[in-house]
Amino acid sequence: MSTHDPIVFLFDVDNTLIDNDRFSADLAAQLEQRFGHDGRERYNAIDQEVRAQVGYADYLGVLQRLRGTQSGIDFMEMSFFLLDYPFDERRFPGALETIDHLRTLGRPVIMSDGDTVFQPRKIRRAGLWDAFRGDVLIYVHKEEMLDDMQARYPADHYVMVDDKPRILVAIKKLLGSRVTTVFVKQGHYATAAGHAMDETPPDIVVSGVGELAAMGREAFVAAA
Repeated sequence: MSTHDPIVFLFDVDNTLIDNDRFSADLAAQLEQRFGHDGRERYNAIDQEVRAQVGYADYLGVLQRLRGTQSGIDFMEMSFFLLDYPFDERRFPGALETIDHLRTLGRPVIMSDGDTVFQPRKIRRAGLWDAFRGDVLIYVHKEEMLDDMQARYPADHYVMVDDKPRILVAIKKLLGSRVTTVFVKQGHYATAAGHAMDETPPDIVVSGVGELAAMGREAFVAAA
């Protein structure tokens, strides 16, 4: 599938390349508008249950379970809302410029968690599928799939760009000096980080993904 690259840049999607918190707020507002406060709370309860079962957000699956045996235009309108959401308007500033810049240094690859229907559509609607030239990996738990990732995208060095401290710590412990971890401090996971990375701090910290467009190869390699 892939030739050997000097550097592979691995990118998370939600709250790293796109503002998924903004999408979540818009989703909550739509649920309240169509199903009221109680309906929104039922959706949230099902969402937490499904996340605990499968390990990722399954927006369409949760809507299906919320519907049950009911019918009605509101459920169909919610489906349109999810499938047609303008994720291209939720890309963080400088995301595409960063991808173009890093392609001059190595190979940018999306490495995301998610389901097999909504997450790929989100990536495509955000304009990221084309920007990454189809180099997209979607797992249930990406930190458990590093062998598969390395087989598909062999490289001398990896750079993991993510807003989730748990993911960065896990990957750093597994790959050691072969990976540079980049903590993007945006989104609710980053805000709630606390002391999660005290023992295994990130190699690079940025406030937004656009900052990476000003960094050269040595900055990423030396940081590890």
